[in-house]
Amino acid sequence: MSDTTLDPAATAQPASGTAVYSLRGTLIEACSCNVNCPCWIGEDPDLGECFAIVAYGIERGQIGEIDVSGLNLVLICHIPGNVLDGNWEIVALVDERGTQEQRDALLSAFTGKLGGPLGDLWEALIGEVKGVEFVPISHEVAGGSGTLQVPDLVETAMEPYRGPDGSVTTLQNSVFSTVPGSPAWIAKASINRVNLPQYGMSWEYEGRNAIQSDWNMEHAA
Repeated sequence: MSDTTLDPAATAQPASGTAVYSLRGTLIEACSCNVNCPCWIGEDPDLGECFAIVAYGIERGQIGEIDVSGLNLVLICHIPGNVLDGNWEIVALVDERGTQEQRDALLSAFTGKLGGPLGDLWEALIGEVKGVEFVPISHEVAGGSGTLQVPDLVETAMEPYRGPDGSVTTLQNSVFSTVPGSPAWIAKASINRVNLPQYGMSWEYEGRNAIQSDWNMEHAA
């Protein structure tokens, strides 16, 4: 599908002084790097390039006047070198349950078009959006365990590392984060599988890096 829906003009821009977005949810991320992923501290990926799943589950969300609570969005990413150099290739998978208005709002926010923390993150990194697909997405994080499934296309499952007291091991104040301002839970993915050959995005890894998080992002114009 064409990425023309990413045109920021497709989503109404809020008036000055109003909330652009208020989003809260969970993150599921898995990549081809070994544990722990060097990208989060600004080092080169273990394979010289990185193949990643970055999935946002929105528990409560408002983008402008559009309620996006309960919806999911997944970015399938090829990172060609150092994470901070940008030029990422992206395929966006958007929850098929959303209306066209909700889908456009999610794409505008999560590809950096609306500014704020998501703008600082993704606008600087994305080089090309290779495609957009509207698909069923199952995104679950419970007790530190995360699972993500897009039937026939994407699958990952992970468990966090824990400290001596059983609490989840966290990474904070790193030079790079897909959830700016929120602690990341360091994890290991038992499976990281992507099947999108039409976009040159197909891989399968076991026992590689994973990240999870509870996150909250706010932006007002």
